[in-house]
Amino acid sequence: MKYIFILLYQVFIWLPLFLVITILTALTVTAGCFLGGERIFSYYPGKVWSKIVCFITLCPVKVKGREKLNKKQSYIFVANHQGIYDIFLVYGYLGVPIKWMMKQSLRKLPFVGKACEMAGFIFVDNSSPKGIARTMENAKQKLKNGSSLAIFPEGSRTRTGKMDKFKKGAYQMALDLKLPLVPVTINGSYNVMQRGSYFIHPHPMELIIHDPIYTENLQVENIREAAAHIRDLMEQSKEEITSGLWEAYK
Repeated sequence: MKYIFILLYQVFIWLPLFLVITILTALTVTAGCFLGGERIFSYYPGKVWSKIVCFITLCPVKVKGREKLNKKQSYIFVANHQGIYDIFLVYGYLGVPIKWMMKQSLRKLPFVGKACEMAGFIFVDNSSPKGIARTMENAKQKLKNGSSLAIFPEGSRTRTGKMDKFKKGAYQMALDLKLPLVPVTINGSYNVMQRGSYFIHPHPMELIIHDPIYTENLQVENIREAAAHIRDLMEQSKEEITSGLWEAYK
């Protein structure tokens, strides 16, 4: 009976509401950024949208560690990637304006793709080494302009709820730009909507913001030293993220 209720709720209440607020948010972002308000409209409409989505999904959200962030500081946030609701958790509850690094295919989404483009989000071009280099340079320019960046270093959502291998892109940028890395632990998103599923399952979610890992004092004299620092940063952030995971995800 519970699952029948969830199905009916999703089809007749959640889905129509989700579509309406997503389109309205995308139009607001597009228009606001077009008129020159990117700093405001690239973040706040999405923040409200994310909180509404979590609310209508009947998912209570708990946040820890927001006091560790300086709103005047640019960061590179690295989080585990449990499911689609990770986006709503980070965007809605992190508490600081961010840019997203996202798949090129999302640019084709009606309304949403254009809104993300206008908001200055970074689309990853994996088609060639030159495309990857252009993506990284674009991301670095956004960070130089005072923005923060949110990245899932696993690259794609986990299939099991447990963390997969991290990729080095976020750590290379943090090292090059001397910006602090902030590990973020996500719990519960996997239970709400797993990869490959089209149905929501209301479940508590949690966002844990860990202490920043500072990189400005790391000396890089050659490629070997850079590679060693990147390995250390990856390992340290992964340990921090793991420390906050619920037992079921460790």
